[in-house]
Amino acid sequence: MIIEKEIDFSLVYDFNEYPDKNSGRCDNCDKAHFHSSISGGKLIRECSNCGMKKSI
Repeated sequence: MIIEKEIDFSLVYDFNEYPDKNSGRCDNCDKAHFHSSISGGKLIRECSNCGMKKSI
């Protein structure tokens, strides 16, 4: 039995620790449209659909 971990939208996940389940798609909603920004010297990718953030 696989238990899915609930996504906390207040966190920025690290790509090295949490790679994409499907390359180039959001782990939460599986959409491929993102907004990108720089924060603390890191590129942050935010899903346009659900808001999940990942540091790349």
